[in-house]
Amino acid sequence: MRTWLTTVIFLFLAIQAFQWVKGFILPLPIYVMAGAFLAIASNYDKGLAPLFKSFSPSSANPIMETTATLVEEPPQVLNGGQ
Repeated sequence: MRTWLTTVIFLFLAIQAFQWVKGFILPLPIYVMAGAFLAIASNYDKGLAPLFKSFSPSSANPIMETTATLVEEPPQVLNGGQ
């Protein structure tokens, strides 16, 4: 009888706890803070230096700097009717 009563009380408490957790809703700021925390935690190894690195216009497009070349056209020779 003691085991049966303990099992019934445990199941009742477990069901009540499940219903409480199921109906529990966190407010929006908690979700925003949790998302910010996850973003910080996932990028922790990168550090904060890239966020505060100065951005210079000369390094805005390094591809253009290395691939742009000046091509001179060869002089055109006119055939004077030959």
